[in-house]
Amino acid sequence: MTPPEDEEEVGPPSKTQRKRAMEELQDLGEELVELAPDRLKKIDLPEDLRAAVRTAQRMTRHDEARRRQLQFIGRVMRDIEDPQPIRESLAALRGDSAEETGRLHRIERLRTALLADEGTLHGIAEAYPTVDLQRLRSLRRAALSEQEQGKAPRNYRAIFQFLKELEILGENATGKDQHEQG
Repeated sequence: MTPPEDEEEVGPPSKTQRKRAMEELQDLGEELVELAPDRLKKIDLPEDLRAAVRTAQRMTRHDEARRRQLQFIGRVMRDIEDPQPIRESLAALRGDSAEETGRLHRIERLRTALLADEGTLHGIAEAYPTVDLQRLRSLRRAALSEQEQGKAPRNYRAIFQFLKELEILGENATGKDQHEQG
């Protein structure tokens, strides 16, 4: 008779499990190395790991030295008590997290509302008092003109980036998401 699942003895992880975990941490480290320096700054990392990642980023040739550096990064990552916050930060940068996806959808809806009705500017001004309304109006007019003329949506994209930066600045100022529209 086999014991119920909750009573099973859980021994130490097998060699295969340990190896898989080490490879996963090394892959995570490699993902950190591939980030642009400005994106890397947004992730909270221990200083020794950050230094190791910077060293790997400076290695332009994909040779044996770089491979050893990536292994070293994996070893440094094993000393981190909980790598989950790093995983979550990378997921947010990739746009994989549900929270980040929701935020991007909110920005898209706000852009759509702005293009449909100039009155949306007043709501944006209330939520973000420091907003450059003149620039946003100008982007809106240019995006509408692009749509009418069938041109590439350069200003349409610029509105999205503007609103995204505005939301990030608003979150940094208050420590939370202040603009929930939808």
